[in-house]
Amino acid sequence: MKEKHEIVSRSEIQNFYAEQSILITGGTGFLGKLLIEKLLRSCPELTCIYVIVRPKKGQEALNRFEQIFEDPIFDRLKSEVPKFQHKIQAVNGDCTLPGLGISKIDREFLLNKISIVFHVAANVRFDEKLKQAVAINVNASKEIIQLSRCMLHLKSFIHVSTFYCNCVRKEIEEKFYEPPMSGDNILNLVESIDEEKLDDISDVLIGDYPNTYTYTKSIAEQVVKQYAKDLPAGIFRPAIVLSTYEEPVPGWVDNVFGPTGAMIAGGAGILRVLHANNLSKTEIVPADYTVNALIASAWNVANEKNINDEPFIYNYCSSWSSSITIGRFWQMALKYGKKVPSVKSLWCYSLTVVRNYYLYYILCLILHMIPAIVIDAGLFLTGKETKAVKIYKRIHRLLSATSHFVLHQWEPNVQRTKSLWQKISEDDKKIFPFSMDNFNWENYMESYVLGLRLYMFQDTPDTIPAAKIRMHRILFIHRIIKYLLLMLVIWGVYIVISFTFSLGWKSEFTNVSEKLIER
Repeated sequence: MKEKHEIVSRSEIQNFYAEQSILITGGTGFLGKLLIEKLLRSCPELTCIYVIVRPKKGQEALNRFEQIFEDPIFDRLKSEVPKFQHKIQAVNGDCTLPGLGISKIDREFLLNKISIVFHVAANVRFDEKLKQAVAINVNASKEIIQLSRCMLHLKSFIHVSTFYCNCVRKEIEEKFYEPPMSGDNILNLVESIDEEKLDDISDVLIGDYPNTYTYTKSIAEQVVKQYAKDLPAGIFRPAIVLSTYEEPVPGWVDNVFGPTGAMIAGGAGILRVLHANNLSKTEIVPADYTVNALIASAWNVANEKNINDEPFIYNYCSSWSSSITIGRFWQMALKYGKKVPSVKSLWCYSLTVVRNYYLYYILCLILHMIPAIVIDAGLFLTGKETKAVKIYKRIHRLLSATSHFVLHQWEPNVQRTKSLWQKISEDDKKIFPFSMDNFNWENYMESYVLGLRLYMFQDTPDTIPAAKIRMHRILFIHRIIKYLLLMLVIWGVYIVISFTFSLGWKSEFTNVSEKLIER
């Protein structure tokens, strides 16, 4: 009787995942880990989650996979579902290899067991070489679809794309767009041409796309359309995914991609100027809400039939009823960053956001490179390794790769995603919240900043009082240096003006003298 009550009390989405076997690619990545944690904690009656894991840096796949459970995001799962580990298994594989690098035995096992597939794996490096980006973003998508097609009990296949795979357009709807090249053509090209020659023509191939990531993800969507059109399939397009908002812990993030990298550099007092448009909307979404929407989209795909025989597409962006500008984002980041400085910060928070490239270049030279050269000179004279200039070169490379997304804005259509929110039950809205209507950005940014301090700087809350005292001292020194430099500039301008005027007076006096002599 108790078991029957438990089944009845499950929500619709929980019922969908109950007794299902799930396959996840990219399970060791940022979103993948959150997806695994949320499924195991909120859908405890699922049968098993299988994760394709490849060996990395000399680590066996199984050992590498077991290490992800050391992340603090799994602490709540360990407390609430202590026996979760028998419901998750690693599968040796490699998404860059033919057949995903899965053995014949594992393949046959998966074909008989799996009913839900989440293809999350992707190469998210913006400056990745085209060959490597194609291998995982395009070829792996084709391989996982071919594997899913042979599954005996497939209910739902979800390909995780990105909202910005169509960033060459201003308005992005929840539909397919013509790709820059078909998946088969780019795969044939990559296989038939030398990698060095491919690198030489990459810029021509990419065209208006800002990087290889968005270019290959756009092509991957065409692969899904072509090869998964008669499957229960969907494409989930998240925008810029930052830290968690509420669960399993607030503010958790484990990477430096996108704005997070700039936030870390700004929090450390290293980043002082940013090339961006303060007035542009930015499509930022919290990681836990993103995962909830992803889980709900798989449920929806399984329960609805697309009349066009095409995979459903879900744009997941922040612009529902309101939006946030880049200027407001950085304003709140500095506001909360100053409240909880880190003892590991190298300098105080001082960030100038400029849109004009030439002004940005000049300020980078003054605020970044000149101080870096001075610091490296001091390190060199004391016999230490120089590193300041190298650090700024890496920062500038990162900012250059992401500048396209903070200088422009897009108009997203999120109608299907909003309809999905209206469709799910009230219970599911509590278990899997993802509505961005009237989102509380102040609360989110506060948890985001605290999360960066805790998880990226590894700086615990007990150090905040000492960090504030330290930051007051740094600010005092910063102001002295700033005013001394200002006085130096004023003095320099005064000298130049005085010298110019003196030359003018001398010239005038000479002319008058010559005229008197002539008379």
